[in-house]
Amino acid sequence: MPLAVASLIWDATKSSGTQRVKYDDDGYYLVRFPYGEQESYDPWNMHAAERDGKTSKFPDAGSGLIHPSHDGWGVVSAMVHWEKDGDPHEYRARFVRDPLGDGYDSTATTDAAPTGGNQYKSYVWQFFVYRDVPLGLKVTARGKNDKRIATPLIHAQFKLAIHTDVMTP
Repeated sequence: MPLAVASLIWDATKSSGTQRVKYDDDGYYLVRFPYGEQESYDPWNMHAAERDGKTSKFPDAGSGLIHPSHDGWGVVSAMVHWEKDGDPHEYRARFVRDPLGDGYDSTATTDAAPTGGNQYKSYVWQFFVYRDVPLGLKVTARGKNDKRIATPLIHAQFKLAIHTDVMTP
């Protein structure tokens, strides 16, 4: 079965420091990824800096998007490492269709309690993806009483594998 893949990685040790989390109106932060750096794999240009005549530059919001190259069955996965900062009571992540547009559609929201050590979280979800609908990974760290805490990220990965040959009966 044909597969189109994009694999994005951002790491504080290979960049200019942590990603400072600043929350959007929905209470989540769209994780950003550099263009053509680190271990990024993107032969289908699903994370291209230039798209539709506009140029994005890391770390603007556009650098948080994967634009599926094909319609198909998408398998998204992510990994997030949080800096031990503040006192989060829970960590949340969600995959979002069209996170910067009018068609905002979150799916697979996951929350987890902090562990005793560093906070390393990974996520996987599957759903149909479409060429004209970008995807994003959004995260949040929350304290008691649902207070958002700006806990910095130190590492993140966001991957999409599109099964382009979905069978129908």
